[in-house]
Amino acid sequence: MVTQSETGGAQKFLSNLISHLDRDIYEFMVAVGSSGNGDFLRILKAKDIPYQTLKFLKREPLQSNIRAIFEIRSLIKNYRPDVLFLNSSKAGFIGSLASVFPTRINAMKVVYRIGGWTFNDPWPKWKRWLWIILEWLSAKWKDIIIVNNQHDLEQAKKLRIRPRVQTVLVHNGVETYKLDLMSKEEAREKLFEKASKHSGRNIRAKNIVGTIANFYPTKGLEYLIQAVDYFNNTDDSVFFIIGDGELKPELENMIREKGLEKKVFLLGQIPDAHRFLPALDVFVLPSVKEGFPWALIEAMSAKLPVIATDVGAAPEIIDDYKNGLLVKPRNPAELADKIKEVLSNDRLKNELGIQAHQTVLFKFELDKMVKQIEDLL
Repeated sequence: MVTQSETGGAQKFLSNLISHLDRDIYEFMVAVGSSGNGDFLRILKAKDIPYQTLKFLKREPLQSNIRAIFEIRSLIKNYRPDVLFLNSSKAGFIGSLASVFPTRINAMKVVYRIGGWTFNDPWPKWKRWLWIILEWLSAKWKDIIIVNNQHDLEQAKKLRIRPRVQTVLVHNGVETYKLDLMSKEEAREKLFEKASKHSGRNIRAKNIVGTIANFYPTKGLEYLIQAVDYFNNTDDSVFFIIGDGELKPELENMIREKGLEKKVFLLGQIPDAHRFLPALDVFVLPSVKEGFPWALIEAMSAKLPVIATDVGAAPEIIDDYKNGLLVKPRNPAELADKIKEVLSNDRLKNELGIQAHQTVLFKFELDKMVKQIEDLL
């Protein structure tokens, strides 16, 4: 079960995992909440993965989620799973509550995989504490909790978020040699075409700095745009942001107000966006909160120099100045300085890209992630 139908981290995890499970051993069905743009449903359909939409499981409002408890309960009784595998915070709480209310379904095990505690989001203090309480309360309804970074594991211990059996750390993984990346020339040409179409003028530049992200507050995209202010007097770099989401109007206004229409381009959602990664000269992850970011390890797989904020699993992935660069979150000046440093130093740029690729190849391969999950199942 997953809360939204758009392609975020939880959806990518599920898609990768299920695609690598043996269908002679496992039977599965994905229950998807009704919020989102439906991209995840199209991926499931293309991979011939059975799914069902949960009408009442939504990010908002509360009354819909109360009805979702009974909707999920009915689905559990009809499908009779051995394991209820919950992904993302809302599905984790509502789904686990459905497993015990009004009575516990004893024959079913409950696994909860969280890609970054939601109480680390940039929310008001009361809302963060509310989610801490909800995670603490619902942990006793779950058998196993899976986190994807050491920071979240330590927080679970500190806050006494304890499931019935164990909390386990499982890093994300990618298939390094199966990403089907475009050539650098093809990827650059296609992105320049998209940027030119969006802006109504011919866009070309020596350097492309970019990122792939949903437009959520946690992704810190406003700090990347603020960092572009430090490049406004140069014509040799453009900044491409691939993605979409609720903050799009806000980001568009920021770009206009700062007069950055010739420097920053919001390219929208692009199917299989990772295939375009070779177009970039630098990949930037400006997040203020992360779990274990897929986009980061995909960029590293593509041999790109990466610059990421020191949040979530980033310090577990990146050894500063060895396989990437780390910066403080919410610090556009430092981010701009690091981007300039990489763009002006070909030796550093090439070495970071090579070491980034090696890191993913030896530490974060998909087979390792799948095996750890299968061992738990």
